[in-house]
Amino acid sequence: MHPALWINQTGLSVQDRQLMATANNLANVSTYAFKKDRAIVVDQFYREFRQAGAQADQQNTLPTGLQVGTGARVDGMQKVFINGNIQTTSQALDMSIVGQGFFQVQMPDGSLAYTRNGQFQLNSEGVIVMSDGLPLEPAITIPAEGLTVTIAEDGTVSVTLQGETQPQNVGQFSLVNFVNPTGLKPKGNHLYLETEASGNPVEGVAGENGLGIIRQFTLETSNVEAVEELVNLIMIQRSYEMNARAIETSDRMMEYLIRNV
Repeated sequence: MHPALWINQTGLSVQDRQLMATANNLANVSTYAFKKDRAIVVDQFYREFRQAGAQADQQNTLPTGLQVGTGARVDGMQKVFINGNIQTTSQALDMSIVGQGFFQVQMPDGSLAYTRNGQFQLNSEGVIVMSDGLPLEPAITIPAEGLTVTIAEDGTVSVTLQGETQPQNVGQFSLVNFVNPTGLKPKGNHLYLETEASGNPVEGVAGENGLGIIRQFTLETSNVEAVEELVNLIMIQRSYEMNARAIETSDRMMEYLIRNV
């Protein structure tokens, strides 16, 4: 079997993976706080037929070697944690992080997950939660008689109660950051989980030690650029066609040899 068939087969597989990443990006172009995926493509090992620097004769050495590549492969899928744009809303519990950092939410088993999505709501007990009911950590409860909720840039939550003019402090939530955010494991539903690659979460007050600040009445949009992804689609399509054409050419060459040898 001609090696070119297998080499170009790896090219088709790479373009297929890149197409999946681009399709996922485009599907989430309107998903708040979504971070786009980027495929990391590397070349595979090389077959060495002649070593560079080997003896050409008793006095001379070869200036170059002879190596033939065996194709390409997707070595990883990276989340690109570039901030999206900030969109203004009218909901008091909508928050965005301007800068680095993640909100913490508590999972049903007591462990923590992390998110950039600030679409928070209140549950039946007045606790600030995500849309799927997961509470913000540390838990903050808004009194039923509260009229207005104010969230400061450092995460301090104040509530103005009925019949009072002075706001009451009901708590403060912190942000966390990671040495390597791209090492976080995407879980879906805007959530990320800690891994060995991400490192341990470093907790702190918003606006301090490199953490971003909190903006109330705003949400972070997806960082997917639709035009960029559409251009990527064209490049993927053309690369796929070229690899398929190379396979077709290899097939015709073998057919010619079979018929004429």
